[in-house]
Amino acid sequence: MGSDDHYAEEAPTHRVRVDAFSIDTTAVTNAEFATFVDATGYVTVAERDLDPADYPAAPAENLQPGSMVFVPTRGPVDLRHLSQWWRWKPGACWHHPHGSRSSIDKLLDHPVVHVSHEDASAYAAWAGASLPTEAEWEYAARGGLEGTAYTWGDVARPDGRIMANTWDGPDFPWRSSGESGFLRTAPVGSFPANGYGLFDMAGNVWEWTDDWWTEAHPADADKPCCIPSNPRPGVREQSFDPAQPQFAIPRKVVKGGSHLCADSYCLRYRPAARRPQMVDTGTSHQGFRCVRRPPTEAPPA
Repeated sequence: MGSDDHYAEEAPTHRVRVDAFSIDTTAVTNAEFATFVDATGYVTVAERDLDPADYPAAPAENLQPGSMVFVPTRGPVDLRHLSQWWRWKPGACWHHPHGSRSSIDKLLDHPVVHVSHEDASAYAAWAGASLPTEAEWEYAARGGLEGTAYTWGDVARPDGRIMANTWDGPDFPWRSSGESGFLRTAPVGSFPANGYGLFDMAGNVWEWTDDWWTEAHPADADKPCCIPSNPRPGVREQSFDPAQPQFAIPRKVVKGGSHLCADSYCLRYRPAARRPQMVDTGTSHQGFRCVRRPPTEAPPA
């Protein structure tokens, strides 16, 4: 698990064990999430009214339900400032993915987006499932390949094939070459499955896990007997971003990269890649899938 060859938060590589589990073949789609909402009346975080007491420094006109939407820039920009291509759009939510006037009518087989960790957890509980741990997610993403850079091997484009829905071309975030045929999300299963038959474990949308964020992985066990099983290394109290004390919101690990991952900016459509995401915030490139674990057997009488 992890990587010593890319971003600091992915290191060090280390061995873990996970118990048996099954995982959704694809990310949860808009159609599947709509079935959940129709059955339960659930209202996502992005659709709920905001409490001014939670945002004391925010102008009143900004306190509208909404979410973060990717908006391409008009030309090259300083990639250190992601606020240039993200916009808070009132009315943006899972069924209005690009803003209040957009719809999912033609996106029912696309992954649901604009879901917070709470939203994803609520769906999973309704489905009799759970969100994966980071270790489970990464194990599944690797598809039986150990230590390779990508879910399909070590070459980004074997035989020139595009293997995942990521940003086309070097000109992020203003101009996509359109080579893959998709400028935003793609229907789930549009690209080759990994060795376990799982689709989109790289690109398309970032996916929630149920683990609290940590700045790095724990060190590898020095003895085989000490390899951790089903590890959950993070804790809520240490998951905040110390560089942004004004955002005192805990963060969970998201995995897999998205359609906005560009080699020139965000080489994170890899199984080892990991990023922190505030639990109350969804975006237009963030979704999830569920896992199911066998019931624990009762000890013999």
